[in-house]
Amino acid sequence: MISLTIPGCGVYELEHLVMDVNGTIAVDGQLIEGLSKKIGALRDRLTVHLLTADTHGKQSVIDQQLGLTAVRIAQGGESFQKAGYVSMLGCEKVVAIGQGANDAEMLELARLGICVMSAEGTAKETLLAADLVVPNIIYALDLLERPLRIVASLRK
Repeated sequence: MISLTIPGCGVYELEHLVMDVNGTIAVDGQLIEGLSKKIGALRDRLTVHLLTADTHGKQSVIDQQLGLTAVRIAQGGESFQKAGYVSMLGCEKVVAIGQGANDAEMLELARLGICVMSAEGTAKETLLAADLVVPNIIYALDLLERPLRIVASLRK
């Protein structure tokens, strides 16, 4: 668990990391270099969940690289499915990371929503739904490794 007290925002007790795959941790179906190690380093504090419609058909390779099994969501209604997954985990315990339009609702529901800028683009509604916006997934995971950066950015 990552526990934070953010002045003006309250206590955050994060147990789950929910990430979109395509555009967020992978580009054109390929895992972004260096992510396997970064995600592995967080697994002692957060339960990692990947959500994907497997657009590029390469999720089984990414699963193997990360030692995880992504939750496959059906094409159509992805936003609703991702939000439902975050709700099922307990929104107050979730940090969610994404960049696509179908990630906006899960970022809005999560206790902490992080939008990443992506080579595949970043949707305006997701940008506006996030608590934090970072240049890429590496920076997003760095925030979780060094959570006082989150406090510094969100305190009021």
